Amino acid sequence: MNYIKNIPGILFATVVALVAIEMSSRYPALGKNGLSILTLAILIGIAIGNMPIYKFLISSCGSGINFSKQKVLRLGIVLYGFRLTFQDIGVVGLSGIVIDSLMLISTFLLAVFLGVRYFKLDRDTSVLIGAGSSICGAAAILATEPILKASNERVAVAISTIVIFGTLAIFIYPLIYAYAILNYSEYLSPGKYGIYIGSTIHEVAQVVATADAIGDDVTNTAVIAKMVRVIMLAPFLIALSAYISLQWKSAKTPQATDAKADTKKGSIGQFFPVFAVFFLLAIGVNSTGYISQPLRTALITADNFLLALAMGALGLTTHLSAIAKAGIKPLKLAAVLFIWLVVGGGIINIVIGQFIPA
Repeated sequence: MNYIKNIPGILFATVVALVAIEMSSRYPALGKNGLSILTLAILIGIAIGNMPIYKFLISSCGSGINFSKQKVLRLGIVLYGFRLTFQDIGVVGLSGIVIDSLMLISTFLLAVFLGVRYFKLDRDTSVLIGAGSSICGAAAILATEPILKASNERVAVAISTIVIFGTLAIFIYPLIYAYAILNYSEYLSPGKYGIYIGSTIHEVAQVVATADAIGDDVTNTAVIAKMVRVIMLAPFLIALSAYISLQWKSAKTPQATDAKADTKKGSIGQFFPVFAVFFLLAIGVNSTGYISQPLRTALITADNFLLALAMGALGLTTHLSAIAKAGIKPLKLAAVLFIWLVVGGGIINIVIGQFIPA
């Protein structure tokens, strides 16, 4: 009976998702310029959610919209696993795995350290920007949000940084390749540059768009390197939730005690991201090869819809005034991380490529 009240909000978010999917289908140039289905969904949701005429309607659909942001989102992250296989890891070799691991860890730690200590941002914003920059853009931010229980505005701010700097990457990386192939060809090959792209650019769609502008040899390796990085999302979420859980247990404040009392019963997923385990199971099932291509395509299509629905719901409850309050500091943090991904990522790729065979 409780689920019936969710229907209006789910339908509202569904409309937003369908509009985003239709726009992406009709105008492929949007995706090639960094505006993926997920990005379009949140932008459309924000546009509708900040119109005065729709505010009453959104408030009456709040239950279903929140359900979409939480439960539907988790299901979308699980189904995301059917895009990946563990066999992908072998294609990029040990060097690709080491590079992806180093880029993820260094970028995330840099984001949290600089965000909290230097830019004086709150922990949630720093972690969300770090997750999006170090793993897989909007999908990583969405997957991290349930663990942090971050506000819609912080999530929207983090996603906006991914859109801005991921889009810049689409235009910058082909220029770097053209320069490097002329001057440093001894360090470069299409395969190595593909790993560089896959290990340093934010979104999967942005990786594809960037590599496609260079060539098929680069694209194939770039996508696989990116997929290996996406697989690392699950252990990242588990590690993050464990860290937050330890922080929570060590807190001695009355608020922490109250929170513990409130969440004691039925709280297996309170800090431990159960959906991350199912995400890994989905990858495992897909890795067996027993899933037919038509079924896999159907699962990916369903996943695109569910994630777009969740993003639409997020946008509907995001207030531009709250985003404006965040100021320019999140962009400064994202800019520093982008420079690290481009420059530091290039150095790490060259060094690891010299000492560890593919």
